[in-house]
Amino acid sequence: MRHLYRSLSGLLLGFICALALTAFFHFNLWGKGNEPAIKVEATPVNRDARLGTSFAPVVRKAAPSVVNIYSTHIIRMRQFRHPFFNDPFFRQFFGSDDGREFTRRERALGSGVIVSPDGYILTANHVVEDADEIKVSLGDDKKEYAAKVIGTDPPTDVAVLKIDAKNLPAITLADSAQLEIGDIVLAIGNPFGLSQTVTMGIVSALGRNSLPGFNQYQDFIQTDAPINPGNSGGALVDVEGRLVGINTAIVPNSNGGNQGIGFAVPINLARHVMEHLISGGKVNRGYLGIYLQDITP
Repeated sequence: MRHLYRSLSGLLLGFICALALTAFFHFNLWGKGNEPAIKVEATPVNRDARLGTSFAPVVRKAAPSVVNIYSTHIIRMRQFRHPFFNDPFFRQFFGSDDGREFTRRERALGSGVIVSPDGYILTANHVVEDADEIKVSLGDDKKEYAAKVIGTDPPTDVAVLKIDAKNLPAITLADSAQLEIGDIVLAIGNPFGLSQTVTMGIVSALGRNSLPGFNQYQDFIQTDAPINPGNSGGALVDVEGRLVGINTAIVPNSNGGNQGIGFAVPINLARHVMEHLISGGKVNRGYLGIYLQDITP
């Protein structure tokens, strides 16, 4: 009887410890359990289904979640000061000219994806980097909202914004680990300021890394769905309208346009970064202190 009591006590203690650890990680990750209501579907697409004659139902499902982002960066500059004003002889006749200060506003266009009904938006970091003012315009009513930067992560080119709105059309997140080369994907965004533009292609490759000029942490989805300037931060969705990636970069042609090689951050990686940014404002990463490189023959 005593052994039975000890066994039951041990099981009860283990159960309590498991609950405590679960609660700790839950609250530590999200900050008192106030996580946004994000919908995730981990099942893969049905690859045996016959394709229909139109992707209109997919677009109707996903497009309302894609927004336009307008960022403004204020640059303070000083007028050119002629070198002869450095000479005291000229100053006694013409006075001192220290150069008049003026400001210039740089504007940029990009895209974003609503991931929760209460206003959390995923986008690319380079769309909002160094921005002094960010406006978000919804696709249908064109109403503009002032956006707050919750956090940015330049190494993965992911940023999270928040607008003060409720009951927004949040997109459903897929499991990007279920993607296969050859899956059909749609890119939705704001290329060249043309809002709610949809292009189609396939997943050309997975796990793209070691690309020169790109971010430090690379695990890109490569696609031939046309992605152009302004698409950055927009949605890459599967044939069920679920978010599989955040469009981030292209290999441009001589005119800076698309030539069939675009890249998106997998949503699994973007979601991981987003959770850390929402809970703590930054992503903490371990550092091994070693350098890895490929071994040639």
